[in-house]
Amino acid sequence: MVVSCLSFVSLYGAFLRRSITASGLSSQSIDVDDETTIHFWGPNSRSSPTDDGGQHKSPLVLLHGFGPHGVWQWRQQVLFLAPHFDVYVPDLVFFGESTSKSSERSEIFQAKAIGKLMEKVGVNKYSVVGTSYGGFVAYRMAEMWPEKVEKAVIASSGVNMKPKDNGELLKRAKVEKIEELLLPETAAQLRTLMRLAASNRVYVPDFFLNDFIDKLYSENRKEKMELLKGLALGKDDPPNISPLPQKVLIIWGEEDNIFLLDKAKELKELLGKNATLEVMKKASHVPQLEQPKNFNKILYKFLCAS
Repeated sequence: MVVSCLSFVSLYGAFLRRSITASGLSSQSIDVDDETTIHFWGPNSRSSPTDDGGQHKSPLVLLHGFGPHGVWQWRQQVLFLAPHFDVYVPDLVFFGESTSKSSERSEIFQAKAIGKLMEKVGVNKYSVVGTSYGGFVAYRMAEMWPEKVEKAVIASSGVNMKPKDNGELLKRAKVEKIEELLLPETAAQLRTLMRLAASNRVYVPDFFLNDFIDKLYSENRKEKMELLKGLALGKDDPPNISPLPQKVLIIWGEEDNIFLLDKAKELKELLGKNATLEVMKKASHVPQLEQPKNFNKILYKFLCAS
């Protein structure tokens, strides 16, 4: 274990918090019901009408994937989007500082928790962006509340996965269990995840990877394993995906080895006429981190289009 005062991950975490704070967001926690508390980064106060008589900034929810929580996955997007939107970056339940006494573990449970959060902060309509696991939650929110979710973005998220897809992923990763990939306990396991999730291969020393695991993967392991097993999506063949009434943007890395590009093309057809697909070249499973400027440009264009 890396001593805390020498932890590069802790130092970078402090840098993240300063960056997000400088963007006008603050760290907040709300009890969304009797069992669940959601931690999130959100506006210090709701935006006021602009000086030229314009409307409030539109609310935007960014949902992280399975791995480091919240702002670890969305820093570049928060910095870019905060001047234009009221940005909310929650930690999904059992990630970061979000907790629950509930025994529920599905992505529907996660979606309901975030929906309750938005009600608690007084936001009735918003757009939602989800990456990977967060895309499962974003899909459920758009499906359940078409009157609240104005636009949906599903990035690198195989919500249309079939049972056999998990087995094929395990073969690509050369592991026996999905938690060995998504909840790494060793530097070697985390290195495998990085190889599949990122297109740029860089060597990272074991001490840094172990620090990363200690700080960001060790908490709530039991509950996170239950979340993986509790997914309702991915259990059916053919997948039980319905078209969404909102405009939907699908963003995918051409070299994604977690959810292959064929999944994105199939998902576009399943989601119907309101869905569009943007494929990012030289990007894998985390295009918002690999190519943030391009990702932000694509995202902003979609969100601002009438």
